[in-house]
Amino acid sequence: MANDRPESYTLDMTKKNTLFKPWLANIQQRVEEKLDAHLHFEQPDLVIEAMRYSTLGGGKRLRSALIYAIAEAFNKPYESVDDFACAIEMIHAYSLIHDDLPAMDDDDLRRGKPSCHKQFDEATAILAGDALQTRAFEILAESKHLSADVALHAIKTLAHNAGAQGMILGQSIDLQSENKSINIEELTRLHTCKTGALFGASANLASYEGTLPPQRWGLMTFALELGLAFQIQDDILDVTQDSETLGKPQGSDAEANKSTFVTLLGLKKAQQAQKETYQKAMDALDSFSAPGNTHYLKALAEWLIQRTH
Repeated sequence: MANDRPESYTLDMTKKNTLFKPWLANIQQRVEEKLDAHLHFEQPDLVIEAMRYSTLGGGKRLRSALIYAIAEAFNKPYESVDDFACAIEMIHAYSLIHDDLPAMDDDDLRRGKPSCHKQFDEATAILAGDALQTRAFEILAESKHLSADVALHAIKTLAHNAGAQGMILGQSIDLQSENKSINIEELTRLHTCKTGALFGASANLASYEGTLPPQRWGLMTFALELGLAFQIQDDILDVTQDSETLGKPQGSDAEANKSTFVTLLGLKKAQQAQKETYQKAMDALDSFSAPGNTHYLKALAEWLIQRTH
């Protein structure tokens, strides 16, 4: 059984929100500690300092929370998915470092503090992102909690979803779409790759061992739709919240002349699209049965679309 659960985790679904916040805080602390340990090196360097700066001490840990919520659903010990969570978070941190660079989105603020290239310099930021990416795969390759078969699957899955057919493809489409008018189908494809791919990878990794493909596909569909709903919410918040609340520049997409769900649909229709996408995610989650507890998955989905930053 998964460890570190609140004692009353088996209570009925009406109390899931009360249980979710302490559970999420526990997960965030756990991931922070594991990441901290993985980012300790014998010979300190400016690049390592930049890696730690951009990875530790902030972030919602959504992708890793998804991993642990799936572990709950399949009664897996948290130790069996710790390395998945750390690898995902490092890939995500690297993508944010590069995303903020002047040649990309050129953002000066990330998670309420100067972005990596502003805190250090552009070359150090590039190297820190590169090093976080390679460190993620090193963690999976060296894991003491994964069999050789599972580690190989994890490396392949993460490489595919973070690469030229996943997250990087989405980023490329995003850059090519600046100052252009794209339609809602193209925008959905962009974010299914750029944001959804790592959500899908999280579901794949956490559910791979001991499950059949139909279960994994159901969870990956849930995760992909959830990632898209998360992005729609980001676009909504970008026009309804200020920079201090967001922890990053408000209106940055509009300033860069990027298409968003709000610019294409308008605020009210974007909010409706988010609700519909969220419902698709919940329908996918309801389509499979798990031996353990799924209410953290449901509570996580609810929290993602109700968040204010």
